[in-house]
Amino acid sequence: MTLRPGALALTPLLLFLAVFFGAGLYYTAAGEPMGFYQLRAPVAILPALALAAWIARRRGIRPGDTLLQGMGDPNIVLMCLIFLLAGAFAQVSRAIGAVDAVVSLGVEVLHPSLLLPGLFAIGCAVSLAIGTSMGTIAAVMPIAVGVADAAGLDRALVAGAVVGGAMLGDNLSVISDTTIAATRTQGAQMRDKFRENFRIALPAALVTMVLLAFAGEPAPVQSPPAAPAWLALPYLVVLMLALAGLDVLLVLGIGLALSGAFGLLAAEGYGLQRYAGDIWTGFEGMVEILLLALLVGGLAALMKASGGLAWLAQAIARPARGHVGRRTGEFSIAALATAADVFTANNTVAILVGGSVARDIAVRHGISPRRAASVLDIFACVPQGLLPYGAQLLLASSLAAVPPIALAGRVWYCWLLALVAIGFIAWPRRPGPVPAVAPAPMP
Repeated sequence: MTLRPGALALTPLLLFLAVFFGAGLYYTAAGEPMGFYQLRAPVAILPALALAAWIARRRGIRPGDTLLQGMGDPNIVLMCLIFLLAGAFAQVSRAIGAVDAVVSLGVEVLHPSLLLPGLFAIGCAVSLAIGTSMGTIAAVMPIAVGVADAAGLDRALVAGAVVGGAMLGDNLSVISDTTIAATRTQGAQMRDKFRENFRIALPAALVTMVLLAFAGEPAPVQSPPAAPAWLALPYLVVLMLALAGLDVLLVLGIGLALSGAFGLLAAEGYGLQRYAGDIWTGFEGMVEILLLALLVGGLAALMKASGGLAWLAQAIARPARGHVGRRTGEFSIAALATAADVFTANNTVAILVGGSVARDIAVRHGISPRRAASVLDIFACVPQGLLPYGAQLLLASSLAAVPPIALAGRVWYCWLLALVAIGFIAWPRRPGPVPAVAPAPMP
């Protein structure tokens, strides 16, 4: 049940951010080198959940049922399974020497100054092919971290390059959930939205690669311990299966089984007991982000049921009603998508929540469906790649052992994509005919 819109329903997320970031800044200012790890996010979110439950009860909603429904959402459960399998695959592959084998191959091919743009390009290619940023990060990040350590590069910078490449495909790929949701809610053709989106994404991607080529101080590459080249096969198989479009859970499961088989057959002293222990160690490394993903899903469900997201959509659309014009409408759609993603931490959900409002704005301001879909998708994906409590940065930070708040500033592609998109919106254009808008089926 969703009640009438109310701004009060959004305050729990603000409380969570205040507690989590406030504690992190306090401990950092006090000289603690790992300031943002002193108060763990799953603990910091508990007061927010209590507040959201109280607000829901005041509005006649059963908070327990709503919380469990949000935590049990299929998208949340899928995300948690990806977390677990990615952690186990990374741990087992590292234990059998696959990381060393991949690094040895990689550093022989690329000069240290080209490692960062090369990793970004790999992330772009994989994410465009499979349409999911989570699958891309899970497949590419372990390789990237190994290469970064061997080349003496900053882990946060390397992880940011991979996340940026992953978000490019999440936003641009024709099989991405966000692309499908944006085109369906706006009544646009997939190919038209891709062309419109590509004009904005390409400059941001090119500038990112140039900046990455000059970033950091690449040190002489340190050769990792000797490892047979064929141990790299699990990673190569994972990448090939991902590019082939296989389901990410199946890809990671095959990679985990293949890594274990290689370890049992070839790694000295590696047996079933060690294999099972490494899988569990990988699971343990993902417990924090798994818990946070579940709790954020429940928090978002409580805020939505209490009318918070509906109020947010109405509040953003209201100022645009008094000013008719393309730029006003596009900036309103951008603000709607950004705010919805910040409060849901899920770009696909943000598009579905704000899709109908964005469509009304587009019709009122003479914005073509393909343009509305492009703006909606871009500004839902940009914050998703920067939110320290979002699934992408949580997974990347766990695999790279980098605090998510430090990683957020290194995802240069998302920042540049936002700047380029804002420039495209602000740049004056000659008005053209706006295609007729046909009713769009809702997902």
